Amino acid sequence: MAQLELQRLTKRYGEFAAVHDVTLTVNEGEFLVLLGPSGCGKTTTLRMIAGFVAPTSGAIRLGGREITLLPPWKRNAGLVFQSYALFPHLTVAQNIAFGLEMRKLPRADIEARVAETLRLVRLEGFGGRLPRQLSGGQQQRVALARALAIRPDLLLLDEPLSNLDAKLREQVRVEIRELQHELGITTVMVTHDQEEALTMADRLVVMSEGAVRQIGTQRELYEHPADRFVAEFVGRSTFLSGRVEGPGLFRTEGGLAIQCGREVAAGRGSLALRPERLSLSDQPLAGLDNSLPGKVDLVSYLGAALDVRVRLSASDRVVVQLPNRANGETPTEGATMYVGWPATAGLVFPEAVRPAGHE
Repeated sequence: MAQLELQRLTKRYGEFAAVHDVTLTVNEGEFLVLLGPSGCGKTTTLRMIAGFVAPTSGAIRLGGREITLLPPWKRNAGLVFQSYALFPHLTVAQNIAFGLEMRKLPRADIEARVAETLRLVRLEGFGGRLPRQLSGGQQQRVALARALAIRPDLLLLDEPLSNLDAKLREQVRVEIRELQHELGITTVMVTHDQEEALTMADRLVVMSEGAVRQIGTQRELYEHPADRFVAEFVGRSTFLSGRVEGPGLFRTEGGLAIQCGREVAAGRGSLALRPERLSLSDQPLAGLDNSLPGKVDLVSYLGAALDVRVRLSASDRVVVQLPNRANGETPTEGATMYVGWPATAGLVFPEAVRPAGHE
């Protein structure tokens, strides 16, 4: 285990800042996820940590040791690529042994390490197979085993589940998390999939346009997003445009007066509402700060839940998520119903400002 430190890490390509001034610490044994859309700088950050991309400026330390300018093979970091990058002509055992052979370990130690790692990823008996004889999930485990066989100080995962189907992805992400917890290895993973990030991480780093927008636990980012981008990217939200007219009062562009709990300066902004925090009734909702009538536009059946889209005004629409109970009534499209929520459920964000330093 080793602590990873990034200090003002920046990568520029000409005038374009792919990564700008990233500073963060990954604690020993922590599972940290870099989360953001394509092009946000998360993969470039991971490649700088791995040593495949040279930073323009800044520093990288692993276990207190400066590694900014070291080549990849001197960093003692295991990397699992998005495409797995297995050697097709080598067996599973030979793929896992590759990094150990490059380190010139004795043959007996290599064989023992390969057997131990196959056991860790539950692939005993598969050592003699070729990658093409394995399923996608098994290939992913081989790639993980190869990264772990060198006993790295740091494990780096670059979108490791993106090539798996949905059901297998859910299974493998649990396996990776359990294995990481068992080994206690410091891990950094890159993904654009918020569900993966929420279920696997100890902490999340949300990135956009090369900059860090917020760092925190799942609950911190979900309950207290720093800005509209984070609220939009972590979880689901409905956004209503308008202005803050006074303390606790937000007026939408459609003219709705809404009580909100987050104090921000007067001016234009948007109000974020989480679908599961809203209530729906055919009668006004007493006891809630906001209870507004609207017309049901659309009801979507999602299995465990129903999404009900309600039009509150000509320009204001919200989505209410209801649990799908066996004896529950399904709202009727076209019906007039009331949407209610407490003031504290509404988060107000000023108009977005581009991250400083990004061209």
